[in-house]
Amino acid sequence: QVHLVESGGGLVQAGGSLRLSCVASGRTFSTNNMAWFRQAPGKDREFVAAIRWTGPNTYYADSVKGRFTISRDSTKNTVYLQMDSLKPEDTAVYYCAADRETLRIGIVTKLNEYDFWGQGTQVTVSS
Repeated sequence: QVHLVESGGGLVQAGGSLRLSCVASGRTFSTNNMAWFRQAPGKDREFVAAIRWTGPNTYYADSVKGRFTISRDSTKNTVYLQMDSLKPEDTAVYYCAADRETLRIGIVTKLNEYDFWGQGTQVTVSS
């Protein structure tokens, strides 16, 4: 059975940093693009960042560009999201996801392009 498990969330003050991890088990995702999404209370789930299966090509939502960094260690089947200069509006549940296609050339940002999802980790940024 395939599992994606996120960790690293928590409560942090504005301007602080957190590093999220997503560990995959049950299969390898070394040929899948991986992404992070987030969902704030009362809002739709939105794209945050993605990384190509070959690395290091990455893509970010405008709202996090320059503050967040996505990376991956395929030997550990793990994806990371380094979040710096956090703002209260970054408060959300953060989910990692795997592209439903393997060996995809481009990066996609739509939810329905991702098949496997973790359970999420809560990030709360206080002002």
